[in-house]
Amino acid sequence: MLDLWVKAGHIIFVVAWMAGLMILPRYRLHQLSSEAGAPLFETMKSASAKLRRIILTPALILVWGLGLTLIARNPDLLSVASMQAKIVLVIGLTGFHGYMISLGRKVDMGVSSISTKSLKLLNELPFILMIAIVILVVVKPF
Repeated sequence: MLDLWVKAGHIIFVVAWMAGLMILPRYRLHQLSSEAGAPLFETMKSASAKLRRIILTPALILVWGLGLTLIARNPDLLSVASMQAKIVLVIGLTGFHGYMISLGRKVDMGVSSISTKSLKLLNELPFILMIAIVILVVVKPF
């Protein structure tokens, strides 16, 4: 029964993390479309900081903590190829999270050189990775 509660918590915080990762690039895109110090720039800067502090960072920590708890309670999961691939993609998603935080700091300081087109493309990456991860977990294609 405990495993089901841990799994439910893991899924809940995955949803929260994914929602945050999908909206954060949009916030930064709006921020880049305005001048530093302008009301929109400052609003998006503040919203991004709150998103990071209230949703993204806690969700990331809980996703990893609960996921590692599930593996610790059933270490045989690590021998399943689809689980190994899932872990690799989650590591990539975590790297994306870190990249977006770093990029956000540059945008906040007005020193980012990323184009709005690149940011729009980056906005799709977490969703694509999530699709692959869900397929690996549910379908277990290999």
